[in-house]
Amino acid sequence: MVSENQMKYQFAFATKCDMCGDDVRNHNILGQRLNQSQGFKPKNKIGITTTIVKCSNCKLIYSNPQPIPNSIEDHYGVPADSYWKPHYFHIDEETFSKEIKEIKQLMPIQKGMKALDIGAGIGKTMTVLQMEGFDVYGLEPSEHFRNKAIEKMKINPERLKLSMVEDAEYENNFFDYITFGAVLEHLYSPGGALEKAMKWLKPNGLVHLEVPSSRYLVAKIINFYYKLIGTSFVTNLSPMHNPYHLFEFDLKSFEEHAKKHNYEIAYRKYYVCSIPFFPGFLKPVLNWIMEKTNSGLQITVYLRKKG
Repeated sequence: MVSENQMKYQFAFATKCDMCGDDVRNHNILGQRLNQSQGFKPKNKIGITTTIVKCSNCKLIYSNPQPIPNSIEDHYGVPADSYWKPHYFHIDEETFSKEIKEIKQLMPIQKGMKALDIGAGIGKTMTVLQMEGFDVYGLEPSEHFRNKAIEKMKINPERLKLSMVEDAEYENNFFDYITFGAVLEHLYSPGGALEKAMKWLKPNGLVHLEVPSSRYLVAKIINFYYKLIGTSFVTNLSPMHNPYHLFEFDLKSFEEHAKKHNYEIAYRKYYVCSIPFFPGFLKPVLNWIMEKTNSGLQITVYLRKKG
């Protein structure tokens, strides 16, 4: 795996919003993003930048042009070897437990229901879903991760495809439940991936997503600081460095996409998550504001395909 500074990219320009289809000429330029962590003095750093844009219709935040690496393995986010620690393969009662509870609130789980884990990694979610009675399938684009899922988690290799979601094929109306987990923000066409997943999903089936929010209050505060020090940089996304987030979503991003793709939002919840960089006495105040205004770091969304 090459380092981030050695990674080679091609750049693809978008002409419309990937979620709602709005013309990019209507969108707002937020600023520039470096191909490395920017810190408190980004203008003192040397690197490649891309423009960060916000859709004026559905509030999706994305980079335009979109940096696309020559090797998807290099863009996976972390060196595969950093995951090969014994404790990482351990499953306990907390593993995927929040998600299982949410699924049970939204639909009755019956033995033999078919589930698909997109971005299966080393297979922990596949294992938990199988323990709950699902007939489980998975997609994983990294050969390293797929091999570990088969070796360490004893995942059936016939059920875990080595494939990007963009290249995968399943029967229409095949799955009862599909989870992207924290995957959608890493894909080059999240709208296209969702459209494909909805075709695979049975009527009344669920798609589960956990995505970064374009409303995140801390990002807005940091962006304001960057303006105060006279720069055009923003902190949104990380399209050319770890964790390689290419998109941030608003709930409206899914509402607009749903209008054309036959689904509805069955459940959503905003999560504050951790707050970096700020003094300890400010964190409770910021937490309270984010909880009250739905401006935390992450949104969990369940989408239900219409019957």
